[in-house]
Amino acid sequence: MRFLAGCAQFAPKKADVRANLDSIAQFVREAAAAKVDVLVFPESSTSGYYLEGGVLECSLTASALQSELASRLGGLNSDIDFCLGFYEEHEELLYNSAAYFSLIQGELKLVQIYRKIFLPTYGTFDEDRFVSRGTELPVFDTRFGKVAILICEDIWHSIMPTLVALQGAQVLLVPSASPARGFKGEVPGNVERYERLLKGIAEEHSIYVLNSMLCGFEGGKGFAGVSSITDAEGEVIAKSPMLEPHLLVSEVDLDALAMIRANSPLLSDLKSKWPTLVKIINND
Repeated sequence: MRFLAGCAQFAPKKADVRANLDSIAQFVREAAAAKVDVLVFPESSTSGYYLEGGVLECSLTASALQSELASRLGGLNSDIDFCLGFYEEHEELLYNSAAYFSLIQGELKLVQIYRKIFLPTYGTFDEDRFVSRGTELPVFDTRFGKVAILICEDIWHSIMPTLVALQGAQVLLVPSASPARGFKGEVPGNVERYERLLKGIAEEHSIYVLNSMLCGFEGGKGFAGVSSITDAEGEVIAKSPMLEPHLLVSEVDLDALAMIRANSPLLSDLKSKWPTLVKIINND
């Protein structure tokens, strides 16, 4: 199966949920016009990232998010799946979440919610004070293969992409909001680190990785952007420019996975040794 993947790099207006939902809907329409099949938005797309005590005010339930998007996407005849990050209110708790939607024949369906597990609370980050940690790591079926979602800090912990790969993920979606830091080279250090991480994840586990980044500025903190699509051999096949809003598009070829995984059987080796590793972890 081949499909067209997209990353919607943009700069949300801080705490202006309605305006950001309008921008998200416009990106979806533009991507649909470009024949994109799966579109990924950044982390905290509906509000901006640095809200701290304002998270509650800007949070949405999944059903409210679905309703708001459905009203804005009325009349769109093209079918498209999309994933976006938002602050979620769920069962009286708040989460840094991402929702995967499928729009088919004008009907918007919520397919999956993922809630961020690793909440950074160091340096400029303070997530653990304002949102709760997720407790589930789903890999789910879509029209475009088996998909997993990890949010920003999650991929900095190598066990997370390993676990979703073991569950059969073919495509990993990574909504991110990574403030620029480390200015020793031509690009910020976090941008270089992300590229190394994403290439390593894709190559080791033979999965496609779609990373969509926030760009712009919030309260003096800059988001560099540089969204990317990395193929299952660890090659960056498309990359967005720094700082500016951009719709990144590239083809994903799931039919190539069998050959790629045969040539580099690291994933099958991992699966075969996993029971032994579990015994080691459990001290059995």
